[in-house]
Amino acid sequence: MSDSTTDIGTRRSAVAIVQDGSKLKAVELGRQGGIFEVLWTSSSEDGDLDWKAFELECSLAGEQTKKVEAADGRIVVAGFNSTGVVFYRIEVPSVRKEEIAAMVRIQAESRLPLSADQMELAWRAGQTRNGKAPVTIAAAKREQLEKFVVNVRGFEPEKILLDCEGIVKAWRTFFSGNERDAVVVSIAERNTQVCLTQNGRLSNAVVLDMGTEDLSTITRDLLVSGTSDLADQTETTERFVQDIRSVLELFGYAEPAGLPVIVLSDDSAAHEVIVSCLKSADLNVRAAYPQIEKLDGRTSPGPEDIYEYRVPIGLALTALDGDTDGLNIFERLYIPPSEAKSKRRLYSPKVAYAVAAVMLLLLLIVFYAVDVASPGAIEKRLNKAGVNTNINMLIQRQKLIKSVASQRPNLLELINQINSGDNKGIMLDKLEFKKGRVVSVKGQTKNAEQMYKFQKSLLATKGITDVKIQNADMDNKTKKLKFTMTFHYKNFTKKRALR
Repeated sequence: MSDSTTDIGTRRSAVAIVQDGSKLKAVELGRQGGIFEVLWTSSSEDGDLDWKAFELECSLAGEQTKKVEAADGRIVVAGFNSTGVVFYRIEVPSVRKEEIAAMVRIQAESRLPLSADQMELAWRAGQTRNGKAPVTIAAAKREQLEKFVVNVRGFEPEKILLDCEGIVKAWRTFFSGNERDAVVVSIAERNTQVCLTQNGRLSNAVVLDMGTEDLSTITRDLLVSGTSDLADQTETTERFVQDIRSVLELFGYAEPAGLPVIVLSDDSAAHEVIVSCLKSADLNVRAAYPQIEKLDGRTSPGPEDIYEYRVPIGLALTALDGDTDGLNIFERLYIPPSEAKSKRRLYSPKVAYAVAAVMLLLLLIVFYAVDVASPGAIEKRLNKAGVNTNINMLIQRQKLIKSVASQRPNLLELINQINSGDNKGIMLDKLEFKKGRVVSVKGQTKNAEQMYKFQKSLLATKGITDVKIQNADMDNKTKKLKFTMTFHYKNFTKKRALR
């Protein structure tokens, strides 16, 4: 384990610990103004992935350590290896966040490799264009996430972040990453992470099972043979280039010539070889090297250290910036210490007494209102309670809300009703809903039996009637049965007779 420590007093800092290949790595990054300082770095021995032992070596365990963290404002985060995470990219109409969540659930469950109760999801919506918003979905097996929580619970991280988000953050801060849309390639010892960034944020990611071990072999062979042409292809480089092309196609870039491909590099011969090979494949590729201008010059490490610890450095940067729109795939599985403390305070005796007092006051007002049955009396009691309002305005407002609600369809309710039925094997592509017209649903499935089950499920749903299959055709390319169904929803889709 390697360590270097600098005394920083009370400067705000973040500690990030993550598995990077066959090692555990940790960094403490301090920031004062726009200047960063790497306070210390640590790494385990090759193949040693004992989290509990490593947190002790990094002095991240124990009550005294937690008191120091609270006093100094130090944040501790953990990074989750994205190898077991699957990303999806969909588009949804520009609607409320609650409605997007329901749409995401429908779309994701039709794509997940396992049943929904065995998976965890996180999603993030992008900027709306032409009435549609792109959504990034991250999904992982719940059992795998729960095991990771057990590993890191000892040092109580404030956040658990995806390591690929750290790679993007490190690229933008310490590798001169200024492209709006780009593919960032981070080559580790035994694998390579390929991250798609759109509008500066992670949009998709794929992990390839090839790393510096394979590429170093290529470099040695070239040096031994005395070949000066770095673009001289071998079977390994051809496979790597083809894998990168396949990933770009998966990202939606079948013709990726204009999309920047950024290879994070330590200026080694192996990286020079792979950049040259990617260029020879007509990709818009360049190497990005660590920049130390933003680091404190008195104690700053060399570029090789920034590259070596780029993943935990990126995670620490994310923690310091207080990013709140990360893909929190652990949201339902892990409660950070600060949130747990807030919940304990909520249920403390003092808070409970205060809530009880407020509830008692409201109970007395309601009891009195029912007993007197006079709007004026209710208003008088509310004013005495310190609530300055007009009861007639409240009554009129409530009537207006009910009137509007009766005339406006609840799209979220409809989506949830569709999703609650028997839609196994059904992937919905489009839902059209306009008042006075039948609802139209377009989707695809493997066979007609699943389509008929879906139709039967809709017919059994309250408020949905007259479900009809308008067309169903087998797509010869995808081998999927594509269909369109229409139905009436309550009274919203039926035209009213003119008076």
